[in-house]
Amino acid sequence: MSHKNLADFSVKSQTKLLNKNTNKKHPFYFYLILIAIPIIFFILLESGLRIFSYGYNNEQWTEVSEGKLILNPEIARRYFHKTQSLPYSNQEVIDAVKQKNSFRIFVMGESSAAGFPFAPLGSFSRYLQQRLELVYPESKIEVVNLGITAVNSYTIRDLFPGVLEKSSDLIIIYTGHNEYYGALGVGSMESFGTSRNIINLGLWLSRFKTFEFLTDILRSTSRWISPSKAVDTDATLMARMVSEQHIAFESDIYNEGIEQFRNNMREILEFAKEKNVKVLLSTLTCNTLDQQPFISLKTENYPPSKEIFEKAKQELLMGRIEIADSLFIYAKELDALRFRAPEAINNIIRKFSIEFNFPFVNIDSVFRSKSPNGIVGDNLMTDHLHPTLEGYQLMGKTFFESMKLNSYLPDTEPIILTDEQQDSLIKANFIFSKLDSIQASYRIIALKNKWPFVNDELSIPAIQLLNPANYIDSLVYDGTVGNLDWEKLHRKAAEWYLKNGEFENYKEQMDVLIAQFPFVVDYYNSTAFEFLKIGDYDIAYSYLEKGFRLKADAFSSKWLGIIDLSKSNNESAVKYLEKSLSFDTKDSQVLFNLAGAYSRLKLYDKSLAAINSCLQIDPAFPGAADLKSQVERIINTK
Repeated sequence: MSHKNLADFSVKSQTKLLNKNTNKKHPFYFYLILIAIPIIFFILLESGLRIFSYGYNNEQWTEVSEGKLILNPEIARRYFHKTQSLPYSNQEVIDAVKQKNSFRIFVMGESSAAGFPFAPLGSFSRYLQQRLELVYPESKIEVVNLGITAVNSYTIRDLFPGVLEKSSDLIIIYTGHNEYYGALGVGSMESFGTSRNIINLGLWLSRFKTFEFLTDILRSTSRWISPSKAVDTDATLMARMVSEQHIAFESDIYNEGIEQFRNNMREILEFAKEKNVKVLLSTLTCNTLDQQPFISLKTENYPPSKEIFEKAKQELLMGRIEIADSLFIYAKELDALRFRAPEAINNIIRKFSIEFNFPFVNIDSVFRSKSPNGIVGDNLMTDHLHPTLEGYQLMGKTFFESMKLNSYLPDTEPIILTDEQQDSLIKANFIFSKLDSIQASYRIIALKNKWPFVNDELSIPAIQLLNPANYIDSLVYDGTVGNLDWEKLHRKAAEWYLKNGEFENYKEQMDVLIAQFPFVVDYYNSTAFEFLKIGDYDIAYSYLEKGFRLKADAFSSKWLGIIDLSKSNNESAVKYLEKSLSFDTKDSQVLFNLAGAYSRLKLYDKSLAAINSCLQIDPAFPGAADLKSQVERIINTK
């Protein structure tokens, strides 16, 4: 049988076919589809996650009231992935659309920029705001403090482009103390290594819901495979952030922290230069006299820091001030627990000031000039680096003077007061309550009752340590240990003072609430209402007027009109009462008073129409029938 005409089934022939198929070119759209499929998939996934509001709000700004923005309270989720209780800024407000007469300053930094332990009202930015408002009454002053506890230059770099978008007139940067242990720092528990490119890429990706979704999956899987250790929730946030307790002077990790700061700050200032936005830099200050080193190490090249600290104290006792000062600084430099910025950080700030032509404020020098023997200690510090209230006010004063020196002030006409008069007026009328002072004291006591100030075994339970003696102390205690936020603390205190007839203390609490949340109309109206009830119309009027300017409503316009009418300010009374009527046409009290105001202005026809409307709504309204008779009599005698 012949096999001549049979097909060729040899391996060789089949291989030729394989090669032929392999070399066959696909049309170009085939490759486009291959590329497009994953892109479309992630676009659809991202869109779906956003539509269904997956996860947290990762936008930089969030609307807190109509036309008002604050830094998103959840923004710290970008930087903290292992920490449960997230820090947030002082929640200060800006207009969504900047007004023509607005002068807008942003303050960026860490807890010492935010004003701990006196935050939110005791920060240097509040001094600055109140002084600018005093000197430039025709400008709308917005000083927005974006300082966040336990962050560093990575956070500032990440937030900076969003700040530049908000039409800043000036940005003040006070940062550097948290460079090692702040979120994403080289010695931090919240660290992804030392590669800035990887860290900054991660921060950019964190804006996307898809990245959040995948991160959540990985985090859940990791917890299932390897359950995390219990966290000491009583420890301070910065204490919980410490991963590397021993960072020796000029070690590799020490130098990595310096380079981290240098490179992040360089990019921050380059961003500002590109947008032509003014920046004020500042040196950092800290407590070198009364804060001994936290962790003392003896290394091959350097002595133990506590040994140097003791020598510094001896030199000070012997009156050798310059030697003592240099030794106190040296002891701080050798402290292996990097809670205070090395001098290298200040040197970088000074060099960048020259390189980028941005002025810098030498806060450290100013603090030294106000300290005995020129060495900063407890005279201006509450702990290792957070200033006293006087210290924060000194910072605010110094920043203002630098702004004046560099012509960084509003364009409107200033009032004529000397610098000394301005400073005295601000300090005498500084918006800061007794309750805030108690809370600041509690915060410092609680801080110094924990590591690294004392060993954990020597720590005293908070309730025993603070020992609240009365209701107000109990409120402050709850606020200090985290059971009550700042706003609720002050509201509860205000309610208690009101209930007990302590109107001066009630007013003080409402004033600080309004200072912190100036956009909440109810705070103005509710305070005015309480003073109306006790017949203190002048105080009531001031709150009503501020609330009306913020957002007119039936209540504020009504009572502004009634009080004006009682003082024979008839034209103003008509303006406010007519405004109130536009909100509520059925308010018989408004109609009665409006009829009276019209009558005084001899607008009798309008008066009669108003009083008739009043009687139609409430035929028994006190005095309405008599007023109608009087107006009718006047009209009939014409």
